[in-house]
Amino acid sequence: MHIAEGHNKAVLCVDATDDLLFTGSKDRTCKVWNLVTGQEIMSLGGHPNNVVSVKYCNYTSLVFTVSTSYIKVWDIRDSAKCIKTLTSSGQVMTWDSCAGSQSRTVTIPPGENQINQIALNPTGTFLYAAAGNAVRMWDLKRFQSTGKLTGHLGPVMCLTVDQVASGQDLIITGSKDHYIKMFDISEGALGAISPTHCFEPPHYDGIEAVVISGDNLFSGSRDNGIKKWDLSRKDLLYQVPNAHKDWVCALGIVPSCPVLLSGCRGGILKLWNIDTFMPIGEVKGHDSPINAICTNSTHIFTAADDQTVRIWKAHGSLDGQISDAGDTSEEVASN
Repeated sequence: MHIAEGHNKAVLCVDATDDLLFTGSKDRTCKVWNLVTGQEIMSLGGHPNNVVSVKYCNYTSLVFTVSTSYIKVWDIRDSAKCIKTLTSSGQVMTWDSCAGSQSRTVTIPPGENQINQIALNPTGTFLYAAAGNAVRMWDLKRFQSTGKLTGHLGPVMCLTVDQVASGQDLIITGSKDHYIKMFDISEGALGAISPTHCFEPPHYDGIEAVVISGDNLFSGSRDNGIKKWDLSRKDLLYQVPNAHKDWVCALGIVPSCPVLLSGCRGGILKLWNIDTFMPIGEVKGHDSPINAICTNSTHIFTAADDQTVRIWKAHGSLDGQISDAGDTSEEVASN
């Protein structure tokens, strides 16, 4: 197990490839780490407030970071330059519009909304940004907003994107209104798009995390529960009402292994068999809320309020728990 230390406030979001780790924090920076050497290689700053979501596109080497109503687009091949700023209302600035602000900005500009999370489609051609009660679509080939996904009555807190056989994007959204909705987006779709399905029954509180594994969708909520849905039949298959003793804040899938990960506000990380939805084990992941989980082909990353990201080795079998490397533990330090 390694620990990425370098942020001086809570780490709110995380993304990873097999070589790079991206961490966004309440300290208004996104840090980029080399997973091979364990070193922090750059810090992307100038955000107006907390960095609440980060995504890296393998195809273009662009990094997208979210703070308040802005998405900053970084080209990390070009000495970490912010090349564009996208807004929740669909505007594009061809410069870093946030850089001038040194103090923390709390107010959202008129006509804009807080962006809670972003997701890229698997080909990296479209970006989806959950802002207010809707999700804004961005065509990244032209850097233009093409429309919005509408239909929620509360802020969209989380989303995930999958691609179906026909090449359409399948977007799943979870909202503070307790509901999960599905949208099928074909290439060239424009304007306001309504959901193709609303999953019933709803959770008892806001949805904090959604993740897809094959034909299964998992949702985690502030009601402490996790639900497993069949995506093709759109049925509820299983539910664990008190999966955790606190809000379920993050979900992930263990690489090359049918195991679901869930992290809660109490810092506990749990493992579940995806097929049977039986608990496999749990570990005290952090001493503070786990805000995000992501995985690459070999490791699991948990981001927490304790200012760190913990890096766990995933064993390739169901009986192997998340390993604690014990004496071989290395600290991935920032400096």
